[in-house]
Amino acid sequence: MPNKSKPAGKLISFEGSEGSGKSTQIARLAGHLQQAGREVVATREPGGTEIGEQIRNIIVHNSKGDEMCPETELLLFTAARAQVVREVIAPALQRGAIVLSDRFLDSSTVYQGIARNLAPGPVSEINRFAVGPVMPHLTIVIDVPTEVSLARIRQRASDLPDRMERQNISFYTKVREGYLLLAQQWPGRVIVVDGTLSLDALDKKIWTEVQKRLA
Repeated sequence: MPNKSKPAGKLISFEGSEGSGKSTQIARLAGHLQQAGREVVATREPGGTEIGEQIRNIIVHNSKGDEMCPETELLLFTAARAQVVREVIAPALQRGAIVLSDRFLDSSTVYQGIARNLAPGPVSEINRFAVGPVMPHLTIVIDVPTEVSLARIRQRASDLPDRMERQNISFYTKVREGYLLLAQQWPGRVIVVDGTLSLDALDKKIWTEVQKRLA
């Protein structure tokens, strides 16, 4: 007989433009969940596995990266996603853990589909093939104005910005609009929080929303 007292695993994905503050809020949420007695597994995209991290290096730091076509970028992202789902996320969910993912399939919908102008049908099919039945129970979009996003990128770039950080303002405007559109299309799964709030205020808002979903 299954253990009925075992808490159900949940996948919570964080989305947003570069510089939106996802990593900081993931760390804070992990702390809240651990204090509440839940097992937490944090991962990121692309990456989260040895194979995924190698793919990440190709996407972000390859010397010929600026010549990468959108189709190649999409397939590399989803290859890393397929690996982390099967190696990390699915087993953790089966154990009843809370998985916090810094990006998931919505990133491909927005970055490659909307911002790179790839047809939505193929992007959706490739995404679904990569993740199988694993979908986020909650997606938190940390929204910041494009100008704020670019200013934060410049501030944190101690060396040369990576390939994704070198995109222009038009690209990041499309990214922001894409995430807001997703929130309209999937209101039961996707929530938008104001990334210009103080760290503590944003932390409180996110923790309140997560507690509602875990109740």
